[in-house]
Amino acid sequence: MEHHHDAEEWRRTVDGTYCVVTGTTSGIGKEIARGLVRRGAHVAFVCRDRARGEAVRAELAAQGNGTDVRMFQADVSVLADVRRVAGELCAYLPRLDVLVNNAGTHDPRPAVSADGFDRMIATNHLGPFLLTNLLADLMERSAPARIVMVASESHRSVLRVDPRTFADPGAYGPIGSLAVYARSKLLNVLMAQEVARRWTPRGITANAFCPGLVATGLARNLPMGTLLLALASRTPLVHSPTEGAEHALRLALDPRFAGRSGGFYSSVPGADLLPPALPRFRTDVQCAVWDRSLELVGLS
Repeated sequence: MEHHHDAEEWRRTVDGTYCVVTGTTSGIGKEIARGLVRRGAHVAFVCRDRARGEAVRAELAAQGNGTDVRMFQADVSVLADVRRVAGELCAYLPRLDVLVNNAGTHDPRPAVSADGFDRMIATNHLGPFLLTNLLADLMERSAPARIVMVASESHRSVLRVDPRTFADPGAYGPIGSLAVYARSKLLNVLMAQEVARRWTPRGITANAFCPGLVATGLARNLPMGTLLLALASRTPLVHSPTEGAEHALRLALDPRFAGRSGGFYSSVPGADLLPPALPRFRTDVQCAVWDRSLELVGLS
């Protein structure tokens, strides 16, 4: 991702901007919400744990100089929860300028969501996909609007994705959890590309990014995650949650990204030299994944 070390216009206040952020009780999501609030944005955040969410709301509201900070409770892996919270958000928000799909998980063992999907795919892709589609009309009325997808460099390891079976639950092999996580992050990237094709005329853009290996609970849930963080902690590969959030804030607010859509940006040094994942060249696969996702969440 581009860096500018002079006085950056995107760091200005954004009073009156309305933002939704998912997964905000800790880590990157909390720091993204904090960065938006400190710049004067009104923030509605979605989290699973109501008690932790209320504590975060009080903390952020105290830093917001009168900006509106609201907590909405939902488990994004549960489609009924997503539908309910989308309705609550649409009823409450007068407009929506920025949607940050940050909520995510890494399940070391197979788990099935309430709707019968692999829970990691449900949390990382299907829930955000449904929420984004249900908020699209509000974003269109507020255009220009931006969507930010928190993805991962791990998506590059996925050589193919089957639109028919990508959400099916099943046994994980020795590195199966990593493979499913990588697939879920590829789905985030493909979703941004498809939004660029389908919704640009609506004034809605979407970009995905990798925050790097961030020292959060999610990273520690990776196989040998605690060891990996310890070994890499003295390298540029590991970022604090605040550093990871910086890239999301740039995509959400920086005027240089106005009108840009369908991109993938990385904070990992040298990542721009790596080859893109093969499915990113397949518009037919991207379209098929989108259409299948519509079917799975009941929007087709």
